[in-house]
Amino acid sequence: MSKNTLIIGLVWLALAGVILYLIDNIQNPNKINRLGGGRTVVLKRGLDGHYRSEALINGQKVAVLVDTGATGVAISQNVADKLNLKSIEAIRTNTANGDSIGYMVRLASVQIGGVSAHNVAAMIAPGLDGDVLLGMSFLGRMDVRLFNGEMTIKQIED
Repeated sequence: MSKNTLIIGLVWLALAGVILYLIDNIQNPNKINRLGGGRTVVLKRGLDGHYRSEALINGQKVAVLVDTGATGVAISQNVADKLNLKSIEAIRTNTANGDSIGYMVRLASVQIGGVSAHNVAAMIAPGLDGDVLLGMSFLGRMDVRLFNGEMTIKQIED
């Protein structure tokens, strides 16, 4: 392999890396290191119309879909295993995908940016394809506003 071929290959590799980085930032604008530590966090809506973010559950970083229409916090089995969660009891649930069985858990802490809550009710949903659905058992403790493609979540004093 010649020196020019190697240089061209490295340039293409660097260009591909930059493009992947930019695409990731466009699709996932709410990275944990950009959310800050204030008592108000502003999430940008993704290209798909959803609010996705990184959050800390029990101190570990996870990907979440923020859903004001969800009753509680739903966690996939993969994330539950990663967080080493132990269920309290099995319950029958009725979701948009039909009836299923879930497993109740309590989360010591949930934090998105500087906004946090402790002792949050959640459910391990074995059939959940995504990571975590962050619903009203967390959001109901906050002042949540949607306007102009942004979701503002403000910590409310207890």
